[in-house]
Amino acid sequence: MIFVCPKCKEKLEKSGNSYKCPNSHSFDIAKSGYVNLLLGSKGGNHGDNKLMAVSRRDFLNKGYYEKFADELVKTVKEFSKPHDLLIDCGCGEGYYTARIADNVKNITVSGFDISKNAIAMAAKRSKNISLAVASSFSIPLVDETADILLEIFSPHSESEFKRILKKGGYMIMAIPLENHLYSLKRAVYDRAYKNSVNGFGIDGFELVKNTEVKYTAHIDSNDDIKNLFMMTPYYYKTGEKEQERLNTLQELSVELEFSILVYKKCC
Repeated sequence: MIFVCPKCKEKLEKSGNSYKCPNSHSFDIAKSGYVNLLLGSKGGNHGDNKLMAVSRRDFLNKGYYEKFADELVKTVKEFSKPHDLLIDCGCGEGYYTARIADNVKNITVSGFDISKNAIAMAAKRSKNISLAVASSFSIPLVDETADILLEIFSPHSESEFKRILKKGGYMIMAIPLENHLYSLKRAVYDRAYKNSVNGFGIDGFELVKNTEVKYTAHIDSNDDIKNLFMMTPYYYKTGEKEQERLNTLQELSVELEFSILVYKKCC
């Protein structure tokens, strides 16, 4: 178990159907294998709800993001070495986590997400990945644990990432580019805005590689179009008129544009 107790930061050891630390803090292991280390989370869900997680799973399973995922795997292979520990921070339902675990040999892959719904799905993708419900703003790992951090379109804390990443380790981050999903937004909204892409500088990190992945996907299913839309933040900020437009879309050619940024921790 690579995660530590979120209360006292001591090492967790498996004991029956739980993980326990030396101070007797105990965390139950779900049937699918993950552990919930998000303090104060009992009785409520955080992060992506079930609808959003299911939409993302179903859309990604269709292969529309496969070219991007392949480039991501290629990048991990380039910057990893045998016995490295890779942490997927905000791993969602595990599409990218599992692809890396299945295709990059001789590294240990682990992941966490604040959404219990998403982690439950991720646990079904692979039994070879340690998974936890946890927040990127309070990561239950000791300092300088990870060799590689992965962050794909999720909120993050630069200070926490810097804390848990080894000196000389790599952070691989993916962001949407200006035209990403622009045709989808134009089909739904009266006024569509392109994405804002900020500067790539991060204090304490050196940008060593920037790979752009750009292609167009043709989607000929309304269910797939709606799943794509529902896995974005746009869905929950959309009115009835726009929802009706979305429901009538039977096919769409849409831009998929990403940057894969590789940073090296320099201090």
